Amino acid sequence: MEQNHNNVWANCLAVISDNISTQAYKTWFSPIKPVKLDNSVLTIQVPSQFFYEWLEEHYVSLLRKTIRKELGKDARLEYSIIMEHNLEGNQASPYTVKVPTSHRAATRNPEVNMPIVGQPAPIKNPFVIPGLRKLKIDSNLNPNYAFDSFVEGECNRLARSAGFAVANKPGGTAFNPLLIYGGVGLGKTHLAHAIGIEIKNQTPDKTVLYVTSERFTHQFIDSVRNNTVNDFSHFYQMIDVLIIDDVQFFSGKEKTQDVFFHIFNHLHQTGKQLVLTADKPPVEMQGMEQRLLSRFKWGLSADLQTPSLETRMAILEKKMYGDGIDMPREVVEYLAYSITTNVRELEGALISLIAQSSLNKKAITLDLARQMIDKFVKNTAREVSIDYIQKVICDYFDLPIELLKSKTRKREIVQSRQIAMYFSKKMTKSSLANIGLHCGGKDHATVLHACRTVNNLSETDKHFRKYLDDLEKKLAIH
Repeated sequence: MEQNHNNVWANCLAVISDNISTQAYKTWFSPIKPVKLDNSVLTIQVPSQFFYEWLEEHYVSLLRKTIRKELGKDARLEYSIIMEHNLEGNQASPYTVKVPTSHRAATRNPEVNMPIVGQPAPIKNPFVIPGLRKLKIDSNLNPNYAFDSFVEGECNRLARSAGFAVANKPGGTAFNPLLIYGGVGLGKTHLAHAIGIEIKNQTPDKTVLYVTSERFTHQFIDSVRNNTVNDFSHFYQMIDVLIIDDVQFFSGKEKTQDVFFHIFNHLHQTGKQLVLTADKPPVEMQGMEQRLLSRFKWGLSADLQTPSLETRMAILEKKMYGDGIDMPREVVEYLAYSITTNVRELEGALISLIAQSSLNKKAITLDLARQMIDKFVKNTAREVSIDYIQKVICDYFDLPIELLKSKTRKREIVQSRQIAMYFSKKMTKSSLANIGLHCGGKDHATVLHACRTVNNLSETDKHFRKYLDDLEKKLAIH
């Protein structure tokens, strides 16, 4: 069958999807469109310069291998960068730039000029209140929430990278608006403040304002009551960088959504930056006007996921270092294993433990941490985590956890890994793919095979059965 660009790219995606996480695939490869195939040169369309740079920096080796597998050793990839800056009335300003992929990320073509967005001529606002521009506006930014104190991990790398790009070029990237979403206590507010702080540090003349959706709503209600809605709108239209926290609380408030819609349009069309946070992506927001939701989708929606064990430990260690605190590593590990879904709770547990130690004049020990954690999360159903299962199994067999997650085929390591997969499937709600990811990047079929093997061995091998019984008791105690 004759090859065409669609078939070639589909084959490449099949390989790529097996080698990266589902989230990374959705974020960086789903939006790509194959454009044409000319001999051994495949052209793909990407939505922005940042997108192109991220692919070149993080996935160039994977792209090179897959394209050569499909088209031979002389295969090349070219990027067609098309950015559509949607204005009122759904007009579009496309830009196309062809960039040949490098053999190394460092050899990008420096001569290529890639505009990020098409900006219309600035709109002069005839209603600006005389003298208001001269007023000093308090940004409401918390200096403790800077990029330096934000611990980066796989769970937040996309959001942090996009936030940093916005902070370096507010209003001048494809990420406008930048919508950061995720569950409670995962760092949305911290990241939003960090963007504002970095912008103020680099360009002090820019007017940056952080405001919660609740405060915005109350201000609007007051302006209606005082008949000063125009002043309210004009004030917000003068902001260079508007950061609104928890936009999901606009849900059901039609008048507030209406005024925000017009403020959003004015800021966006005049090249000003909007940063929004929410507890869910736009597609899941209920009670919001469709015209507003469509605007939320214009830029980038980046999610914050539950932090991994390594990220949770790094957060605790950074907090301890900043506060000049020292405690046994086993205590830090216990806190990180016990509180898995909320960074705010994790830091709260650390503070509570320090307070307990100080008030009762007791040394910080593992026993004290256990007592405190039992009280701290007594109202929360604690599901044993895959990380904790792996730790218990590695401690039991006296193995380094890195070896369990490695690709080694030694019999005792393979068996320990299979037991970890077995208990992860039995004791957590994680998908087979997620379990495999935690166990050295295995696929779901490997996890199923491991579970069958452990079941078979438990029925035929008494020693193996004892291992499982011992481990189950240890995990049940947790």
